[in-house]
Amino acid sequence: MMEEEELEFVEELEAVLQLTPEVQLAIEQVFPSQDPLDRADFNAVEYINTLFPTEQSLANIDEVVNKIRLKIRRLDDNIRTVVRGQTNVGQDGRQVKEITRDIKQLDHAKRHLTTSITTLNHLHMLAGGVDSLEAMTRRRQYGEVANLLQGVMNVLEHFHKYMGIPQIRQLSERVKAAQTELGQQILADFEEAFPSQGTKRPGGPSNVLRDACLVANILDPRIKQEIIKKFIKQHLSEYLVLFQENQDVAWLDKIDRRYAWIKRQLVDYEEKYGRMFPREWYMTERIAVEFCHVTRTELAKIMRTRAKEIEVKLLLFAIQRTTNFEGFLAKRFSGCTLTDGTLKKLESPPASTNPFLEDEPTPEMEELAAEKGDLDQPKKPKAPDNPFHGIVSKCFEPHLYVYIESQDKNLGELIDRFVADFKAQGPPKPNTDEGGAVLPSCADLFVYYKKCMVQCSQLSTGEPMIALTTIFQKYLREYAWKILSGNLPKTTTSSGGLTISSLLKEKEGSEVAKFTLEELCLICSILSTAEYCLATTQQLEEKLKEKVDVSLIERINLTGEMDTFSTVISSSIQLLVQDLDAACDPALTAMSKMQWQNVEHVGDQSPYVTSVILHIKQNVPIIRDNLASTRKYFTQFCIKFANSFIPKFITHLFKCKPISMVGAEQLLLDTHSLKMVLLDLPSIGSQVVRKAPASYTKIVVKGMTRAEMILKVVMAPHEPLVVFVDNYIKLLTDCNTETFQKILDMKGLKRSEQSSMLELLRQRLPAPPSGAEGSSSLSLMAPTPEQESSRIRKLEKLIKKRL
Repeated sequence: MMEEEELEFVEELEAVLQLTPEVQLAIEQVFPSQDPLDRADFNAVEYINTLFPTEQSLANIDEVVNKIRLKIRRLDDNIRTVVRGQTNVGQDGRQVKEITRDIKQLDHAKRHLTTSITTLNHLHMLAGGVDSLEAMTRRRQYGEVANLLQGVMNVLEHFHKYMGIPQIRQLSERVKAAQTELGQQILADFEEAFPSQGTKRPGGPSNVLRDACLVANILDPRIKQEIIKKFIKQHLSEYLVLFQENQDVAWLDKIDRRYAWIKRQLVDYEEKYGRMFPREWYMTERIAVEFCHVTRTELAKIMRTRAKEIEVKLLLFAIQRTTNFEGFLAKRFSGCTLTDGTLKKLESPPASTNPFLEDEPTPEMEELAAEKGDLDQPKKPKAPDNPFHGIVSKCFEPHLYVYIESQDKNLGELIDRFVADFKAQGPPKPNTDEGGAVLPSCADLFVYYKKCMVQCSQLSTGEPMIALTTIFQKYLREYAWKILSGNLPKTTTSSGGLTISSLLKEKEGSEVAKFTLEELCLICSILSTAEYCLATTQQLEEKLKEKVDVSLIERINLTGEMDTFSTVISSSIQLLVQDLDAACDPALTAMSKMQWQNVEHVGDQSPYVTSVILHIKQNVPIIRDNLASTRKYFTQFCIKFANSFIPKFITHLFKCKPISMVGAEQLLLDTHSLKMVLLDLPSIGSQVVRKAPASYTKIVVKGMTRAEMILKVVMAPHEPLVVFVDNYIKLLTDCNTETFQKILDMKGLKRSEQSSMLELLRQRLPAPPSGAEGSSSLSLMAPTPEQESSRIRKLEKLIKKRL
């Protein structure tokens, strides 16, 4: 029974002592051992067999057992020592805590003792300081008081938590009483030295007052403010007398004397009183700032009284001198004493991000600006960070309507002068650098606009800027109407339709009146000018929005004026297109009147083609050279001409009837020649060959290819009918019965033959996308062409007979 219990105990012990391989490996690395008893896979039977390998070796079994018992005893001793060591550590910790507690008690006692001694020292210093302070105050020893008072106040701060003690509270009240007495005494000393009334500055600066200012720095800030206020008021009292409203020097024409007076006073102050006041009081700047506030009030008062006497030159003179003075203040002072933060915020303009016309001025413009005179152009525009801007000149803002009205009048006279100059000098001369150039008058206009905008923004960024913007809009429109649109050449014929003059010229076979070289240059010059005005007006709008108050930005909108210049550009391009188009009309009319059924052989291009090419070569190089600076508008001209000429050419092509096979071949050759000329039109006559824009090439290829396809259908035999109709549908993508009937007329087929072919076409036409659209288009197309063409022919004959 005992053996079984021992075996169970051994098994449980082995289970407890069974370690993981990682732990066993770590133990072996820390405590390396060669003893078999330390191995993890120790086997007792093998170990005993190792000790007693033979029966003879059992003789020394007692010795082996004693060794093992000794080893067990030593191991027990080691374990006991370790356990006792842990117990001793616990006891040592308790002893350390007891010692530390005693040290803390001693530390607190030391701290309390030190605080008590320091407090007693402070109390001694405070009591002695208060006595000394009262004595020095009576003797006006302000230099010593300044140092002592600061020290007493610093010491008194240590006793804030002891104010419940009567003696401490009494000392604190004595300090406050001394401060009050000092303040009243110092104010009385300054009043005596600088009386508000009577003789001016009898006492003058003194060391006593200088030390008094040092004391005032420590006292209640209101004492310092009162000293500053009284001194500045007394210092400016003479100014209010000299420049009273009823004095002659008070008016705007002598505003320079005000600023000269204050400059002298500042120099006088620096010499006499510069060392009396502490530097951190900024007394010189405070005097200047107070002078500005007084001046602004006085000027506003006198301008309200004599508003009818304010003329624009006088107003601009006063504004310029005032802004110059504000610039002088900005150079001399930092503006740290300005308390009116709203003024600084209001008057500081944002940084410029769009230099309006900075690169535009030319020597001619500078001369023009110089001719305006100094009154209308400030020599020194204000710096963006001038904190004094508007401190005086703000008083002029209510009277800026005089300036706005003056600019309205000046701009009206400027436009009239532009008109007169244009009539006197005439249009730009062709074959010179002036040809197609921007009219100089528009640069003059925008230079004047910029000057007005800068002037106005220096004075106000509020409603006056909106009023000035309205004036700008008015004269931008007038410039567009009177200088640009008003000087565009007038056409003798309308852009389209039938007119008496066109019928007369057609009847007489004469050339249509074309624009002269000078007129073409003028149109291009007006177009370039309108483009310049369009771009610059956009910049002007952006600049005005930068200058004006944020709340007023939405009220600045020059879109209408930009649209006006866009209209001028479109009109100019349309005039150029109409002129070239009209020049080609006689040639197209001649083409439609030729007897194409009598042409016997195909030769070189026909005379009408030569005539069209001649007109193109005459006009296009002139237009291209004069629109060199506005290439995109030359491209627009080419596109508009192609869109006008090609449909007109196809219309005249349909009038060529009847046409023989040879005649159709000649027309096809002519059409191809015109197509090549049109594709080369943008660079025709130019030494530098440039590839035509893709948008233009696409229009020419599409339109002229349609004309070629029409002629190929005409050349095809009309029998068998099905093949002819299918060929027509294949070649002309926009095939319809109206075009088909015109082609049949060109072939000279009779109406009886046409009816069956038209019916076959209707049957073989692909079904339209929607039945409603198809039926409506057919119903509109069927009878209309014949009726319309016959009506037009009758009308032409009737008018010709009457003429």
